[in-house]
Amino acid sequence: QVQLVESGGGLVQAGGSLRLSCAASAPTFLDNAMGWFRQAPGKEREFVAAISWGTTNYADSVKGRFAVSRDNAKRTVDLQMNSLKPEDTAVYYCAASSSSSLIPPKYWGQGTQVTVSS
Repeated sequence: QVQLVESGGGLVQAGGSLRLSCAASAPTFLDNAMGWFRQAPGKEREFVAAISWGTTNYADSVKGRFAVSRDNAKRTVDLQMNSLKPEDTAVYYCAASSSSSLIPPKYWGQGTQVTVSS
């Protein structure tokens, strides 16, 4: 059973930064796409960022502010979030797929809360 465990969420003021990290329990799928989704209260879960074979993709709402990276040796995928806005407040989920495309994800983490105060 593959497990994804997120860390690094918390409370930050608008304009601040946070770094999320996701640790994977198994190395075999690290050749496949991994990334992040988020879900704000009352809203559907939405795509944030993905990385696959060094190629990254971002939602328009976070382009230029967020950066996704991975370290296969450490089995981690990180999300550096800068210039945070109150609308970035959400539960952030790490995700992994079984192919080079993150969508649809096959595995999910438990989520970590990010709250941005104005």
